[in-house]
Amino acid sequence: MGLLDNYFGTRHPDARVVPRPSLELRAALLALNGPGVPFVVRDGTAKEGDLVADCRLPQLRVRLWTRMRLDAAKHEVRAVDEQWEAPLTGNTLGQRSRGPANAVYRVWGKEPGPDGRSRVVETFRFETRDMKDPLRQAVLDAGWTWRGVLFRL
Repeated sequence: MGLLDNYFGTRHPDARVVPRPSLELRAALLALNGPGVPFVVRDGTAKEGDLVADCRLPQLRVRLWTRMRLDAAKHEVRAVDEQWEAPLTGNTLGQRSRGPANAVYRVWGKEPGPDGRSRVVETFRFETRDMKDPLRQAVLDAGWTWRGVLFRL
């Protein structure tokens, strides 16, 4: 295990699990799509990688995506997280970043409390784990390694 594997979220499958073929893994990842899922897994372009999990949060003006490359020879999925946050004002550029996306996004609002005074309440919440955990679990269940990377897929 490398020095930064823990930081990038690299996980290895249970040693008793026999690795499945890459087509079965691809099908399992694409099968994560459905109603109530906050992201979409789609085929990637040549530049993006084999598969891309894309999550758009219009409430926060944030887009998150995980690009994945399937390495059948090593039974390994190399994954890189990227995010883009739109500017709150029109005078600045949005912020794009790459690396482990471990964050909780929240939207707060005001509503009247039981005593009639207004109070701050959470109106929306999204954790990046809501997207990453199902992807990672599908890979591990297929007997493949999930390897988080920073630059090269």
